[in-house]
Amino acid sequence: MHEERGPGDGGGAGLGRAGDGPARGARWALAVTAGGTALLCPLDGRGRPDGPVVAEPDAAEAVRTRPEVARWVWRSTAEVYPRLLEAGVRVERCHDVEAAEALLLGHEGRWGEPRSLAAAWARLHRLPVPPDPPLPAADRQPSLFAPGPVPLPPGADPLRALLEVYAEQVRRTEAAEHPGRLRLLLAAESAGTLVAVEMGRTGLPWRADVHRGLLHELLGERYPGGEPRRLAELAEEVSRAFGPGVRVRPEVPAEVVGAFARAGIRLASARAWELRKVDHPAVAPLLRHKTLYRLHTAHGESWLRTWVRDGRFHPEYVPGGTVSGRWTTNGGGALQVPKVVRRAVVADPGWRLVVADADQMEPRVLAAVSRDRSLMEVAGSDRDLYSVLSHRVFGGDRERAKLALLGAVYGQTSGDGLRHLAELRRRFPAAVAYVDEAARAGEEGRLVRTWLGRTCPPAGADGAGDGPAAPDGAGAAEGRPGTTAGARARGRFTRNFVVQGSGADWMLLVLAALRRSLAGMRAELVFFQHDEVIVHCPAEEADAVAGAVRAAGELAGRAAFGETPVRFPFTTAVVECYADAA
Repeated sequence: MHEERGPGDGGGAGLGRAGDGPARGARWALAVTAGGTALLCPLDGRGRPDGPVVAEPDAAEAVRTRPEVARWVWRSTAEVYPRLLEAGVRVERCHDVEAAEALLLGHEGRWGEPRSLAAAWARLHRLPVPPDPPLPAADRQPSLFAPGPVPLPPGADPLRALLEVYAEQVRRTEAAEHPGRLRLLLAAESAGTLVAVEMGRTGLPWRADVHRGLLHELLGERYPGGEPRRLAELAEEVSRAFGPGVRVRPEVPAEVVGAFARAGIRLASARAWELRKVDHPAVAPLLRHKTLYRLHTAHGESWLRTWVRDGRFHPEYVPGGTVSGRWTTNGGGALQVPKVVRRAVVADPGWRLVVADADQMEPRVLAAVSRDRSLMEVAGSDRDLYSVLSHRVFGGDRERAKLALLGAVYGQTSGDGLRHLAELRRRFPAAVAYVDEAARAGEEGRLVRTWLGRTCPPAGADGAGDGPAAPDGAGAAEGRPGTTAGARARGRFTRNFVVQGSGADWMLLVLAALRRSLAGMRAELVFFQHDEVIVHCPAEEADAVAGAVRAAGELAGRAAFGETPVRFPFTTAVVECYADAA
């Protein structure tokens, strides 16, 4: 749903200069056996073998000696690419079969089926389908306990399996309603896997001495075998606030709720927003303890020893880790670095951090995908979109304009939100109709897609309504699937999904274009989350990098959505310390 055939169809995720068409050149398949032998062969336009199979003892050397190859087709970037980078071999483009399989399954309404090469091959041959390995724990140690690839059945040829599955993926893509868009999405997702591996290997510049200094400043010294001094002091303050002889451990919610109950105050939970409603002397030290305890457990000395080495923080990024296409990480909390900890993110001497934030990404994406002429006009400027909107509709009140537009995306349909929505519907009928239709489709259990074809999982699927897989701000889906409450919750989810997911797809294209622009520079992509990118570069390259970011945003907009008036600007800051970009 929500697709019109238009100029957004077609293209590839190489994303060079404006006007470049799909990437041209040879395409080869590469499979690595359990013994490390590289099996490879050229492919034709339909993904079928177009030459003899070659066996070489080293995958990195096989890739290095074939610079004419424009795109490598392999099982999984996470499996193959780290070995290549270790040997100094960089790949320009790839097709990650397992990442593509996940997207194609979702597009076909089969979200959540196993995505591995072994599973896809088994489906082709009507054999029992092996399950995907369990996801690693969020707080796991880096590079430990990571599940290996799902093995093929004994005797199955890894290259033949790869070729069969890839050719079938090409066929399924061409059979889609909008094959050009879906091709672009698959290419963008694979480009994201390359960026993820490269960023994890490069790492984000991190000053361990600065980090330890701020931990000592905020937490105090650590007692032998115990917690930091400041946490112990705050725990004592909390206990004293409840009276003589009372002992409350602030990090244990049940003890906090129980202590308040004994004081005659009933709380549903010990969450910060609940505590702020209470007038009691324990609240202030409790809230402070929550902040510092989170710092201690999530980014304390243990985190520093685990994740930072040789002056760099090395997280393991997971492209498409949420159903909206946004990324997650396997441990390390890279996408949730507190502002205070950003003081430790410091550029190397003589280098700078170019921190770039996409400006009002979701409203601009809504304008592009809905083709609403009035909203596209508002979004056709580099100026602050909410300010422009406020002067046209809300009497200059920027905050009201922002809440109104985001309320339409997130489904706020009561109180002021309902009044604002009525005004937006009058001024921007196509934009509001677009998200209304997404909500209606979700409520009715229909498939809902982003502009490029990423598909929302069905109601009741794991991760479809809560947890890390939910679009930010969508909230947990209350009610069981099939109930009225569950249908409404899914409608709010899909209303947001079509915008946030399309924004995530656009950001993948931004990364692909920026990665290509930086290829001839010393600059390095070191961080990405949602709508923010950080590039670490020599000071003399900073202006060029900022320009490359802005160009990547505009190029990605044209590639994803075609020629529209909508602009996709970035606010960039050139700083030595990440905290200074706020």
